[in-house]
Amino acid sequence: MSPFRAAEAGAALLLALLLALLTACGSRLPERAFETRPTANPSGGEPLRVGIITSATSPVGGQAFTGPRDGARAYFDALNARGGLDGRRIEVETCDDGGSGVGNNACVHRLIDERRVFALVATTALTYAGAPLVARAGVPDIGGQPLTPAYDTQPHLYGIYGSSAPRTGREPGWDGVLYGGTEVYRWFARERGARTAAVVSYNQAASAAYARLVVRGLRAEGYRVVEEQVDFALPNFRAVAADLRAQHVDVLFDAMDTHGNVRLCEAMETLGVRVGAKVTNVQNWSSSVARDYARAPGCRDTLWVTGSSRNHQDTGHPAVRAFRKAMGDRPLTQWQLEGWAAAMWFTDAARSCLDGDGLTRACVERFMNRPEPYTARGLLLPVRFERLPRPPATRNTCLSVARWQDGRGWVSQGEMTENCATVPQLGYRP
Repeated sequence: MSPFRAAEAGAALLLALLLALLTACGSRLPERAFETRPTANPSGGEPLRVGIITSATSPVGGQAFTGPRDGARAYFDALNARGGLDGRRIEVETCDDGGSGVGNNACVHRLIDERRVFALVATTALTYAGAPLVARAGVPDIGGQPLTPAYDTQPHLYGIYGSSAPRTGREPGWDGVLYGGTEVYRWFARERGARTAAVVSYNQAASAAYARLVVRGLRAEGYRVVEEQVDFALPNFRAVAADLRAQHVDVLFDAMDTHGNVRLCEAMETLGVRVGAKVTNVQNWSSSVARDYARAPGCRDTLWVTGSSRNHQDTGHPAVRAFRKAMGDRPLTQWQLEGWAAAMWFTDAARSCLDGDGLTRACVERFMNRPEPYTARGLLLPVRFERLPRPPATRNTCLSVARWQDGRGWVSQGEMTENCATVPQLGYRP
């Protein structure tokens, strides 16, 4: 997956954190930091212990980061119900780092040094300060969400979207520069005929920087770009909505948090402004859309989402059906599905070692570093880890796309393995 889309996946959360930290900071590990899920010793051997680090409590708010954790736990529960891994149960230990660097380091020490976990799975850390400690310990971290550049920097870390970077532990990407493609913008131009795009951001450093990244990608694909910026403290979304109509915008992107997106949609609703597509990111790919945008049904009807995993509402796919069955009646999110895929990835890597010299971290990492791409039974677009000495100038990249429809939810737009294009790779400093 392109780092552009990794950035899109966490942009709203990172912005929300940075803005919250203008008035507060977190340095104490929360009381719920050391949650555990105990399991009985299995008849087939000692439990295999894995750890999950999640910023479950943070300035961003509860539930923002828990999807990957919940999906991974559901997978391991289902695996254990089937007898575990070659008779060994998977024992899951979770740790809430509170969204702070201090808390993250404490979680790493707790899980690796004290609880002696074999691996980390589905890490979702707002501030992954402990990543160098994980790398030095040689503990594989599999299927984490790349909310920071750690997964394009450190060895032994394997983000859910893959990486082509050298990952020497010194700088992210290539000499501090990451590269990503323009496949999202290419798709909307090709499939929806979009020619004029708007990018809305706050007058705040993180928001403005991310908006510049989006603008670069759009212009590389030949769009006429309308840049809109609002004051963070007193945003005038009605003025933005009016200009969107005056500029005849086809597709709308943003560098704002969920609250800002909802307020913009409500302003568009009030003025009767419609765009062909309002594109959001994978973190907002959830069943809460109807509630979040309850006062903006017209804008809600234009919501689209892009990502690198199969739509969690694609019930025609057997791997999606298995995920949904395990999740039961819980509200579903795309991050839960990606956490499920991360746990499956670890399990497949561990299972590959059973017929050889035995289960070791080195063996698991050989599976992770193999040249064959991994798809989690078709839940992920093909993922691999390459360590290229130089960044590619272009790359053939595929895209998962869905559109919200009231009464149906998120409806897939084409088969994700066929939504592909060869696009330029643009550099940026994270």
